[in-house]
Amino acid sequence: MSQNLIKLRMKKIFAALLGLSVTVLAQAQNGGFKNGDKLLNLGIGVNSYYDKGIPFGASFEAGITDAISVGGNVDYLSSKYASDFKFTALYIAARGSYHFNELLKISNEKVDVYAGVTLGYRAFSWKNDYNNGGLGNSYGSGVFLGGYAGARYYFGTGIGAFAELGAIGSTNARLGVAFRF
Repeated sequence: MSQNLIKLRMKKIFAALLGLSVTVLAQAQNGGFKNGDKLLNLGIGVNSYYDKGIPFGASFEAGITDAISVGGNVDYLSSKYASDFKFTALYIAARGSYHFNELLKISNEKVDVYAGVTLGYRAFSWKNDYNNGGLGNSYGSGVFLGGYAGARYYFGTGIGAFAELGAIGSTNARLGVAFRF
């Protein structure tokens, strides 16, 4: 399956989940986040800032108030550009979110609308097996600052789906499975 076909399918899935999120938000009745909640997102990037590869990511947060959660985020992308050239990106960050349910008067226990910031380190690795060269392991590595907006919809008491948009790591849109415990 070609990389372009995969990207097209992921974009269609993202559009469907975004439509579902908008529908859910329009009908929301109860708040889906509270102090003490522990949140885990596991997802894939719908696209990448880089030419190839599919980003995989995970985040974990714990609620410290009824509107604020803090935690961490990791994002990984690896891709071969030719039989001898490989690129890898790893993002590791601290993350903080503000949950808008109370502010927006959303009281649906299945819905969580949030936005936040990340601050962390990104490490890039380039390898060229053809001539044992490459750009080195630190090309472009360093501190990064990101921001995102997202929504979760829980199908049951602790499992659901999420969508995030913004500077999340090596992607600007991520979809996946959300867990609340």
